[in-house]
Amino acid sequence: MLETGDDFDPQPDAPQAPSDDMCCGSGCEPCVWDSYQIELADYRVRLAAWQARQERV
Repeated sequence: MLETGDDFDPQPDAPQAPSDDMCCGSGCEPCVWDSYQIELADYRVRLAAWQARQERV
């Protein structure tokens, strides 16, 4: 059962890395790998914040 109370604080999900065949290699701006790196950086910030909240519990 999914919790919906105020205490529900799930760990953020990591972004899915693109497969090697998703990059065409033609230097697109932004490349799928550029987008993934941005999403990964955001995930790391959200994960660190989540971990800090878990330490306070």
